[in-house]
Parts: sequence; structure tokens; C-alpha cells
Amino acid sequence: MELFNALNELEEIIESSIKVPMTRRVLVDEDRLLDMLDRIRTSLPEEIRQAKWIIQEREKVLNETKKEAGRIMEDVQKQMERRVEESEIARQARDKAGEIVEKAENVAREIKQGARDYADELLSELEKRIEKVVSEIRDGRAELKGLKKS
Repeated sequence: MELFNALNELEEIIESSIKVPMTRRVLVDEDRLLDMLDRIRTSLPEEIRQAKWIIQEREKVLNETKKEAGRIMEDVQKQMERRVEESEIARQARDKAGEIVEKAENVAREIKQGARDYADELLSELEKRIEKVVSEIRDGRAELKGLKKS
């Protein structure tokens, strides 16, 4: 800020100096002007150091922000990939589960049909045996009736 004060004073020296008529020139106190230039030179390095420090800090903050933004973007990308993968895995799992359920239902139908066919076969065999037994019983009764009459 010292630099700005010195520049303001320099401007004030020029504005308060005697003007040469009919020109845009002024007469300036040489000692006062040189003294002011010395003050500007001595304050200039401090101002420049401060400006450099501010620029360096700004660059550091920008770099850190860029790194953080890059890290955040990378995390978001990984999260998106994970969600897409999870979504794809879930879709594949649903498809596979659907296939398994369909196969299980088909197998269950086949087992039921096989059990019905087997039960029908057993009942048919049993019916034939029962008919044979009934036939034998009738034959035996008929034979017994024939023996009674004799």
C-alpha cells in the first residue's frame, strides 16, 4: 500500500506544480520528485514480493482445487461405473433367476405329469388285478355253486 501512497503523492506534486503557459508542461521541484522516486523504488520490492506471494498462494489454491476436483470426478466416475456394474449384475441375476424359475416350473410340470402317468399305470395294473381276482372269485363261486347242485 506504500507504493500507492507514493504514487498518489507523485501525482499531487505534478498537479500542484507550476504550469508553463501555452504548453502541457509543468515545472517540478527536482529534489521533491527524486525523493518521491526513491520512496517508490524502496517500496516497490515489498509490493512486488506481496504480489508474488499472493499469486503463488492463488496458484497453490487453484492447483489444490484442480486436484480435489479431479479426485471428486474420479470418485464420481468410479461410483457411476460401480452402479452401472451393479445394475448390470442385477439385470443378469434377474434374467438368470427368471430362467431358473422357468426351468423349475417345467421340471415341476414334468414331475407332476410323470407322477400322474405312474399313478394311472399303477391304478390300471391294480384294476386289472382286481378284475382278475374278481373273475377268479366269480369262477370260484360258480364252481362252488356247481358243486352244490351235484
